[in-house]
Amino acid sequence: MALSRDEVLKVGTLSRIRLTDEEVERFAGQLSSILDYVDKLKELDTRGVEPLAHALPIHNVLRDDEPRPGLDPQKAVGGAPDSTDTLFRVPRVIDDGSSA
Repeated sequence: MALSRDEVLKVGTLSRIRLTDEEVERFAGQLSSILDYVDKLKELDTRGVEPLAHALPIHNVLRDDEPRPGLDPQKAVGGAPDSTDTLFRVPRVIDDGSSA
């Protein structure tokens, strides 16, 4: 299944990354190979195969959730490059979606 240039650019836009022409060509081939492999997997007869999340049985080993004293808020922000009172200040990361 060969992906078109426009499809690769759409994936790049959805991923919020800019792609050079060279990258579009390279990724078109790589993504097409991945989709071809997925199509090949569809040929397998999986009737009677139980779905699983892991190849080996695993068991969660969790400690009891017991309350304990938390970190002092002033200490928590003490090493931060920018803070206000007990809050971390960080650069804005949400934009209007016009860049990609």
